[in-house]
Amino acid sequence: MEPTQSPEPRNNSRILLIAALFLVLLGINGVLYWMNRQKSAENEQLTTQVAEKDDRLKTQIAEYEKLKADFERQSQEVQSMGLSNDSLEAKIASINADLLKLRSFKSSSFSVAEQRRFKARAQNLESQLRKKDDEIAQLKADNEALYTEATTLKERQNKLTDTITTIARTNQELTEKVAVASRLQAENIRVGVVNSRNKEKDDDDNEFKAKRVEKIKISFNLGRNDVSPKETKQIMLRLIEPDGAALYNLSTGGGTFMIDGSEAFYTAKQDLVYDNTRQPVQFLYAKGAAYKVGLHTIELYEGGVMIGKTTFTLK
Repeated sequence: MEPTQSPEPRNNSRILLIAALFLVLLGINGVLYWMNRQKSAENEQLTTQVAEKDDRLKTQIAEYEKLKADFERQSQEVQSMGLSNDSLEAKIASINADLLKLRSFKSSSFSVAEQRRFKARAQNLESQLRKKDDEIAQLKADNEALYTEATTLKERQNKLTDTITTIARTNQELTEKVAVASRLQAENIRVGVVNSRNKEKDDDDNEFKAKRVEKIKISFNLGRNDVSPKETKQIMLRLIEPDGAALYNLSTGGGTFMIDGSEAFYTAKQDLVYDNTRQPVQFLYAKGAAYKVGLHTIELYEGGVMIGKTTFTLK
């Protein structure tokens, strides 16, 4: 009888095969696990990069918005000083274009080159902004200094104007006082009449018969006045009849002159050199016609100002 063969070698082979398969599967799982870990790490890194790009993009947009606000502030300040702000308006328009481009980027498309370009441009704009701020500050200081100087000059001008006005008013007052003080006065005015036979008659009451009057004689002295200059004076005589009209005849030396801004008739005039000696003056007037009965008035003027007045009556 032949001996029975043992199945043990076959079982060992199966066991070895199963073990090998298990090891292969274990290796594959290990590789897959490692690959998954790598993929997760790559995804996490990519997510981090995208987030960083998004933050940089937002930061860059915020920086340009701040630059825009600052340049707009500068534009308003320059305009408020009455200066041209065209260059600043051009910069604001350029920044608006940059903001439009930045907002059109997606985080993933905001490349490193673009980041560097916009960052460098922002730094350049920031430098221009600071320089312009310095210029505006200097302009404000200059304007303030000019305003202070102008205000000081205005105050001085006002004071000078007030002083000149005061001086002018004082001079005017002095001129008026001198004019008043220098007015002449007719003293000792006397009225007489001359008849057709050239006989003169005086009357203390200044009353005369009209039918006997051929001429009227008025005599007086110019009073002393140390203020009035010694110069040629023009004395005007007005002989006013009872009806209130002044006798006036060009052929007998009459004419017109100004009294208080109004034109008036005078009966006669004469020029004399005033010498401050109480010099006598005399008028002899012939009407050339019958005199009216009633109260007559004699008015004497020099420089448009009355210097004496009296009346007489013809009966």
